[in-house]
Amino acid sequence: MKVLITGGAGYVGTKLVKRLVSESSIDKIVVYDNLSKGHHNFFLGDTFENKEKIQAVRGDILDTRQLKKLMKDSDVVVHLAAIVTTPFANTDPHFYEQVNHWGTAEVVYCAEESNVSKFIYLSSTSVYGASTEVANENTVPSPSTFYGISKLRGEEHTNRLAEKITAINLRGGNVYGYSKSMRFDAVINRFMFDANFTGRIQIFGNGKQSRAFIHVDHLTDSLTRTITENVESGTYNLVDKNLQILDLVDVIKEIYPNLEFLFTNQHMNLRELKISPESKLFDQIQKFSASDLKSELLEFKEKFAF
Repeated sequence: MKVLITGGAGYVGTKLVKRLVSESSIDKIVVYDNLSKGHHNFFLGDTFENKEKIQAVRGDILDTRQLKKLMKDSDVVVHLAAIVTTPFANTDPHFYEQVNHWGTAEVVYCAEESNVSKFIYLSSTSVYGASTEVANENTVPSPSTFYGISKLRGEEHTNRLAEKITAINLRGGNVYGYSKSMRFDAVINRFMFDANFTGRIQIFGNGKQSRAFIHVDHLTDSLTRTITENVESGTYNLVDKNLQILDLVDVIKEIYPNLEFLFTNQHMNLRELKISPESKLFDQIQKFSASDLKSELLEFKEKFAF
């Protein structure tokens, strides 16, 4: 099996490749990335196991000519490439539209013209917008940001493939945890970095807002199983836990007892979104093992250099 991963040198892609190289059913992994986010860490440090399976190609998802060539003999496409942001950020609409919407349209178009048998699109729970109610897979999407709108448009393009091949949308929660290609705009990762190196974190709003999260290892475990096992076309949620920001701060303070935290605009009630961790996906693949947040963050702490 040959797997093509767009955005493969990024935060999730780096961990996914590390998982996939150990899968005996996978012969080739093409990492397709324009490196616009400076994710050169993918190429450095520890040597990948079975590194002969990996091919890195520098390219953009709007380059249909190159994508078509790479998809000619690909079996599975995992589309991770995107402009990614915090869940309720609402800036730079042009970039979301160009990359997440039309970029996904180009990747889907290339898949339509190829012999790819499975297409997996990493979407986001941001498509649900904001609500005090717990959303699930039957909840009608109502995105409230340019980012959420662009990811929903990407899903619509992916769904077009379902008439021909297996087409899967995976709506991931806010991803956290260690990867060589780190994202520190994600709230848990940012809090851990600041707590470790400055002893102080900044909380926007009153901290009572809740978010849906998934650990990067749980996400890549589910992606790996979705790639290698039989999964029906459809749209599935991928969420590990829902956490209120203040509860998250309490756990981090257990790890860093001298932690200080500052509130910005404490009078504001920020938008929140909670997602049911139940998913129809786990009727078809084995679910990742549940893990304790404090244990996860202690493991994360050990990855810091000092």
